[in-house]
Amino acid sequence: MLKRAILVSAMGAGLMVATVASAADAAVGQKLFETTCVACHGAKGISIAPIYPNLAGQKEQYLIDQLKAFHDGTRVNPIMQPMAAPLSDTDIANIAAFLSSLKP
Repeated sequence: MLKRAILVSAMGAGLMVATVASAADAAVGQKLFETTCVACHGAKGISIAPIYPNLAGQKEQYLIDQLKAFHDGTRVNPIMQPMAAPLSDTDIANIAAFLSSLKP
């Protein structure tokens, strides 16, 4: 019984560490955004032209879903696909965390 309690506690602690370690980093996302996205979507996520969407304040999961769709080709856009193609899942999560933290 004691061994099982220790194992369950250790597993729970491992889940907590994994959750904390996988949290998106908005500061890293900002740096990625500034080197990849800012030319069209503006420094603060407000686009430079009406043809580009404003991204500031969008819901984080929405941004993740859209970037992943561009990344894997399920959403076709000749401008966004090459921009999203080199991004990892972590990059996408970090960019989404940054953009969702901005005021619209």
